[in-house]
Amino acid sequence: MSTVTARPDSAWDRVKDFTPPPRYIPIIATFALFVGLFGVGGMRYDGLTDPQVLISLLIDNAFLIVLGVGMTFVILTGGIDLSVGSVVALSTMIAAKTLQMGWSPYLSIAAVLLTGTVLGLLMGLLIHYFDIQPFIATLAGLFLARGLTYLISVESISINNSTFSELAFGTVYLGDYYIRWTALLALAVVAIAAYVLARTRFGRTVYAIGGSESSAMLMGLRVAFTKVGVYVISGFCAALAGLLFSLYILSGNSLHAIGMELDAIAAVVIGGTLLTGGRGYVVGTLLGVLVLGAIKTLISFDGTLSSYWIRIITGVLLLTFVVVQRFATRRQQ
Repeated sequence: MSTVTARPDSAWDRVKDFTPPPRYIPIIATFALFVGLFGVGGMRYDGLTDPQVLISLLIDNAFLIVLGVGMTFVILTGGIDLSVGSVVALSTMIAAKTLQMGWSPYLSIAAVLLTGTVLGLLMGLLIHYFDIQPFIATLAGLFLARGLTYLISVESISINNSTFSELAFGTVYLGDYYIRWTALLALAVVAIAAYVLARTRFGRTVYAIGGSESSAMLMGLRVAFTKVGVYVISGFCAALAGLLFSLYILSGNSLHAIGMELDAIAAVVIGGTLLTGGRGYVVGTLLGVLVLGAIKTLISFDGTLSSYWIRIITGVLLLTFVVVQRFATRRQQ
């Protein structure tokens, strides 16, 4: 009686039959969209595929990456934070005004981060302990932060501090290319956030609340601490994004960052995070920001399209991803 030994699958067979886990499909789709945008653009516009163009996407969108990270934490719990754009504007005004008054740059930075964190804490407390809808609580935060910017000054304030200028133009050279430290800081924030969500109890509780808050409470998870905590994180990230934005433009203005909260939400959704919470990754948010940046870059290279096309294309992409999310969640129910 002979036995037949099964021939082990070749590497090609394993690659051919590989199916990614469903939870990674949104990120893969966003990455494919990003590559497709640059692939099509590279065939049409000379110089678009230069590595420095890709690095510049990180430099020009560092503040939005950090803002999107904070928004990801909130949306993963099924919440929303409409205040972050106004907190960015308030942060630029606090930085510019305190530096104008002669404060130490590091004391100014500390004041900005503390202000954003406290605002996030207040909104988190309102949402959890007073059972106020996140939309309403953060809308109030939006008006409060924007109003405080007008209280500080209704005019633009330039930042002329030498230390801030050095921070703004701090550069790391990678052979023939360069990257600003602000972009490296944004990537570090993404890495830390990804670790917290994937490897800590706090991160697991964030996902559990997004899946079912009542179930999370029955499991004995720290729901109150986590729900308030995600808004604290969002406020801190908004303040940090405001600092990066002030370094990017070296000024404070009460009209800065109008609508930026919508850009952050769009980046999170395009990156594959469910608006209902419970599923998503900050790496997807990073890719979502890069997709939005790639759209701006393509329009800039074209030179004939109005900047309004950025909003139109973003709206179409956002609607598409929301519809796809809806069908995907229905199939899993």
